[in-house]
Order: sequence, then structure tokens, then C-alpha cells
Amino acid sequence: MNTTVPSSNIATTPIVRVLVVDDSAYVRKMVKQMLSRSPFVEVVGTAHDGLEALELTRELQPDVITCDLNMPEMGGVRFVQEQMSRRAVPIVIMSIANRNGEDVLSALDAGAIDFVQKPTALASERLLDVADELVEKVKAAARASVRAAAPAATVLSVPMTGRATASVDIVVLGISTGGPQGLKALIPRLPAGLPVPLAIVMHMPIGYTEMYARKLDEVSELQVKEAQEGDEVVAGQVLLAPAGRHLTFRRVDDRVVVHLDLRPLDTPHRPAVDVLFQSAAEIYGARTLGVVMTGMGSDGREGAAWIKARGGRILTEAEESCVVYGMPRSVVEAGLSDSSSTIDNMAAAIMDRL
Repeated sequence: MNTTVPSSNIATTPIVRVLVVDDSAYVRKMVKQMLSRSPFVEVVGTAHDGLEALELTRELQPDVITCDLNMPEMGGVRFVQEQMSRRAVPIVIMSIANRNGEDVLSALDAGAIDFVQKPTALASERLLDVADELVEKVKAAARASVRAAAPAATVLSVPMTGRATASVDIVVLGISTGGPQGLKALIPRLPAGLPVPLAIVMHMPIGYTEMYARKLDEVSELQVKEAQEGDEVVAGQVLLAPAGRHLTFRRVDDRVVVHLDLRPLDTPHRPAVDVLFQSAAEIYGARTLGVVMTGMGSDGREGAAWIKARGGRILTEAEESCVVYGMPRSVVEAGLSDSSSTIDNMAAAIMDRL
């Protein structure tokens, strides 16, 4: 297969300069090899711990950093915190699945924008399995708008009036790259008296959604939980789709309950925003509000079309506050967005439409 990239494309596409940080010389070598498969990525340096990474970041000025979590001297979480306090650089965490779950969430909370699961078996063929994902996330990170961790969100002060003329019975939300920080900025702003349920799909590897839901619940006045099969969908509750399962709805008598499923199997993501949005449109019809926030790709565009076709409304995050303006852009360019809002105003924008 011809993998040559036309010289005209190379000339117009900027090279992403990457610093690789990992305490294992073998992993550093393999990550460099994986990234070098792309003609648009150049590994400009490697570091064995956070202290060396801080110095090399200052010296080399990389566009993106990939970073392990368990390292001597200065681990990944401390490195992200320290680096973001000096200069905001897009950081992609590479972590062994589940083992460092708490640290992954702490690193994302500190400002890292994405993460890739490092296989537990570090044989070369297993590492190369994640090569395409890593390259795509590094390239997306280079285009990302990166900010240091935001201060704790303040609960929105909204008078809870009667629901006689309300037009929305559910809010469904899709988010990806930049999602952990985005939801932490949004959900704690929503008041305890939220008069509708909120269901969320966030692209996240298996093993992290339950832990993330618990952490979000700790800082929110709403009940936030990882959705389980048969959960009743009720006002004032936030349901986060579990990684690896699509979240849909079913009517049982006069109630709506959660259904989790592997199917459809042909979606790029599981769970998929499109699947959640379509199900909400089928169950709630015009009384659905869909929200599409930061993330790369176009998941949510087809689902937004389903909601609009049933008479519902779509709200998108504005480009200026997105870490990656991919998912919202796809909805806006398809003519499906009714309005856009920055992350700081998103809670108010949602409440205004209930």
C-alpha cells in the first residue's frame, strides 16, 4: 500500500512536535516508534520523569506531551500540575488501564486533555495496537485550546418555578476530548432542583466512568451516578453512560428506564452520543434538549438530526471555550444547532430552555 503523503500536503500541514515522558526506556522507544508512523508527528525529545520533562519542555517547547503516571522523582499528576502552572501545554496521558484510575482523573482535573490506555502486557504488538489512537489524539491535542484547571464552579442561582408550560422533559449531553474538565465546570453549576433528568455520554475507556461519576457527585448538588440497567430516569438525577455500553431509554408502563447494550456494534464509540440522542428523540420527541460539547470527530451530529426531526432543540458549545471544536462544529455546519454557548454560560443556557 502506498503510504506516501503528497508533498503539497506536507507543505501545508504543520508538524506536531512531541515530548515523550515515561520511566521505561522500552516504552519511550515504542511510543516514539508509534508516533513516527505519522509524517505529521516528530518526537523532539524523551524524558524519564517529571523533573526532566519540565526542563525539556522549557528547552524544546513541544506542541504536545505524552506522559506516563507512575514515574520516580516526579510522577505524572505532579508534572501536569507543575507544567500547567508554568505554561499550558496539551498533555495526553498514557496509563495502564484501571491501575492508575484515580491518578488519571487527577491528571485530567489538573489540565491534561486526553488519555490513552497503555496495555498491561507491554509486548510490542500490544503497544502498537494503540498506535492509531495515540497518533490521532496527539494530532487533535496539537489543535486543542488548553487551559489550566478551572476553579470550583458556583451553583447557578435559578428560581424553580412551576412546570406547567415547560417544553423539555429530558436533557441529553454528548462530550469527548476535554470532557472531564468540561463536565466539572458544568454539572456543579446546575441547581439541586433541576426539574428534568440529564443523561450523558462521554467518550472514556472502560473502568473510569463509575469512578468519574462518583467524583462528579461529590462536587455537585445533583445526584450523579453511572447508569445501570433498569435505572428509572427521574428529574434531578445525572446518569453517565458506562464505558463500553450504549445508553438508551425504554418505556415501562408510565416510567422511563435505562437500557444498556453493546448494540449497535458499528459505531466508532461505545457508548455513542448518536445512539443516546436517537433514543431520547424516540422516547421524548419534541420535549428533548440535546447538548453537544467539546470533542473531536462528529459523534452527535446524526443524533442531533434525530432530535431536530422530532421537534426537539440542540445547544452546542461555542468554539472559544471548546478544548477541541470538532463535535460541536459538525453539528453547527450541518445546520442543526439552535444556539451556542460558552462553557461558563452553558448551565444558564440549559436552564433557560427548560
